[in-house]
Amino acid sequence: MATIGEHAVVLGASMGGLLAGRVLSDYFDNVTLVERDVLPDSPAQRRGVPQGRHAHGLLSGGLQALARLFPGLPEELAADGATVLAGTDLSLVSLTLGGHTLSLDGEPSKPIESYLASRPFLEAHVRDRVRAIDNVHILDGHDAVELLMDDTRRVTSVLVADRNGGPGRAIAADLIVDAMGRAGRTPAFLESAGFGRPAEDRIAVAVAYSSQLLRFAGNTPRDRLTLVGPVPERPYGGSLFAYEDDTWLLTTAGMNGHEPPGDLPGMIDFVAEFMAPELVESLRGAQPLGPVATFRYPASVRRRYERMVRFPDGLLVFGDAICSFNPVYGQGMSVAALEALALRDCLDRGADDLGRRFLRAAAGCTNTAWQMASGADLALPEIPGRRPASIRVSNWYTQRVLTAAEDDPVVTEAFFRVMNLVDPPSRLLHPSIVRRVALGASRRRRSGQPAHAKPAVAVPH
Repeated sequence: MATIGEHAVVLGASMGGLLAGRVLSDYFDNVTLVERDVLPDSPAQRRGVPQGRHAHGLLSGGLQALARLFPGLPEELAADGATVLAGTDLSLVSLTLGGHTLSLDGEPSKPIESYLASRPFLEAHVRDRVRAIDNVHILDGHDAVELLMDDTRRVTSVLVADRNGGPGRAIAADLIVDAMGRAGRTPAFLESAGFGRPAEDRIAVAVAYSSQLLRFAGNTPRDRLTLVGPVPERPYGGSLFAYEDDTWLLTTAGMNGHEPPGDLPGMIDFVAEFMAPELVESLRGAQPLGPVATFRYPASVRRRYERMVRFPDGLLVFGDAICSFNPVYGQGMSVAALEALALRDCLDRGADDLGRRFLRAAAGCTNTAWQMASGADLALPEIPGRRPASIRVSNWYTQRVLTAAEDDPVVTEAFFRVMNLVDPPSRLLHPSIVRRVALGASRRRRSGQPAHAKPAVAVPH
């Protein structure tokens, strides 16, 4: 394909930056990724990704997008030890959402494959693929200090500085992409340059995490993934993921001031309230690998760049720099992968008005995940925020979908596909699904069971 520029610079070389760099390499002669951390040559935790020690999910929609960007990557992840959740069998998954344990024992009509692996493992594989691209250069150990503009108000270069000292230097580019996450400086830059700041949607979730990497010597759990989400009566939950190299990650999370313990015995006692006794007993015999990691996440933030009246040429914003999701829902990496495909589609149509076109396309990638995450957050009365009629109606219907999904594998499959960003939410409004949801609620009323179940424990296997 024809190139549309000589040089593109991506600020940040975490997952979002790596994915942006992969796409840009097909359209620019050279691509430079600027990263403040000195990047490792193998999977390793690093300072710039403090959340990397906690549970990360690669949703099926994100996995499919990665496979399009890096052919053969899913098979490579599996060969190197990632846990594969086969798309034709969900029986090794236990999900309790909104107090409802979903029926996952049936065979889905279409495969819904996903992989479980640590953030460093996944990021290292993607980084190796990007490093192997001939026209991509990674400048690590450098800070992006300032964006620079010319007299036409176009962003033309970025001032970078070596973190080991020395004078800064300007790197000129036809396009600069801010992929620095929620700490990106683009809003402040736009305001200082006279463009104004983007409006923000913010939900103060105040999530606190504790995570422990484990290995089981015996009595290994059957389920590869167990997840119990918060409910109004209990704004906290936990998960257990099977990772690479026969390791497992236990993550506990509380919202709005509910902090999980920072030691493994306390974490196990914490999850004993809502996880199956057999699973808790297995955890008591597990071997901890390293110390417990903690992390706090104050608020989900969506910056509405697509609504700005003016936006400078030569600049894009990508990934978490656009929308930083409540990490409880594991959406960030998958949305970034979908944004990368959207960026490729925009570049196929040339460079004219690229920034505005991409920001509108990225908003489309973000909408579904944001609606699901914000709706789930605002279903908890402890979380502050406006609850317009659209949220209340959506949460009312979602509760009924989850009620039906306890017994109906067809509804479960439909919900699972939407949750994994494979199908749009409108799938749950298909007449065949609405009919099954109504029948599920009717069966509950006839049996005398409450429509809103109390928190359920994961089904033991």
